[in-house]
Amino acid sequence: MGTKVNKDGKKPPSAATNLIAGGGAGMMEALVCHPLDTIKVRMQLSRRGRQPGLPKRGFVATGAEIVRKETPLGLYKGLGAVLTGIVPKMAIRFTSFEWYKQQLANKDTGVISGQALFLSGLAAGVTEAVAVVTPMEVVKIRLQAQHHSMADPLDVPKYRNAAHALYTIVKEEGAGALYRGVSLTALRQGSNQAVNFTAYTYFKEWLFQWQPEYQGSSLPSYQTTLIGLVSGAMGPLSNAPIDTIKTRLQKMRAEPGTTALQRITRIAGDMFRQEGVHAFYKGITPRIMRVAPGQAVTFTVYEYLKERLEKSAPAILTGGRYEE
Repeated sequence: MGTKVNKDGKKPPSAATNLIAGGGAGMMEALVCHPLDTIKVRMQLSRRGRQPGLPKRGFVATGAEIVRKETPLGLYKGLGAVLTGIVPKMAIRFTSFEWYKQQLANKDTGVISGQALFLSGLAAGVTEAVAVVTPMEVVKIRLQAQHHSMADPLDVPKYRNAAHALYTIVKEEGAGALYRGVSLTALRQGSNQAVNFTAYTYFKEWLFQWQPEYQGSSLPSYQTTLIGLVSGAMGPLSNAPIDTIKTRLQKMRAEPGTTALQRITRIAGDMFRQEGVHAFYKGITPRIMRVAPGQAVTFTVYEYLKERLEKSAPAILTGGRYEE
């Protein structure tokens, strides 16, 4: 089964359109969904499952504990790092996906196969992971892992904000620390976007076939939201263990004399021996609750902003209609 890259013969959206529409979509997604990401990180870092007498804590209890001890603002720890990186991240994601898709399309017919679509998403995810996501996640996780109260001015954490965390990490551990876990991050982002873009593209095409009256225009926003929600939930289910190991690796300081592979292997081994198989799926509920609505918000806002830009913006923004 294949899909035509641009059915109307126009160019894909320009980098400027992807920067504005993708960045706006990403910022909205971060503001709406970041508290769930903080809960997910805390659950993944939790050692309660292996301490006698301490029951495992679910995502509701984890969130309530953060609010009780650290105020509701504690749920937004690390948001600065996310907002700093979200505009280039989303611009890279959509622009590189379009570029890879054009490269892999059949040169004669313009049709891109399902396999090529999957590879385009995979490559786009790896590209954003290496360019933006890994450093952003290292800073974000360090901030989210701090248990200080946001209401107590005397409770001064090691990392005061995203800029201070970035400076401190580079000063104490070197610039290479920002790329700790880059292989796992690339694997997670690549698999996420491969599944996400492939599912979204086919869902969108099926809806156009089912509702021919929308051909040549955009789907209703509620339909974009629904297919974004479903496609967004598929990625986390496929790579939860990768994300949990990555989170623990990025929380750690570097250990002289050990390679990244050795640290990954030891983390995975310790988790399995001390906490059981279920440890690899810690935080899966808030992660799905974070990623699925996040993708729904991202695709809905992106499609909306892109359409508005293409209708009203100057020529530099109008690269053409985006159709998978």
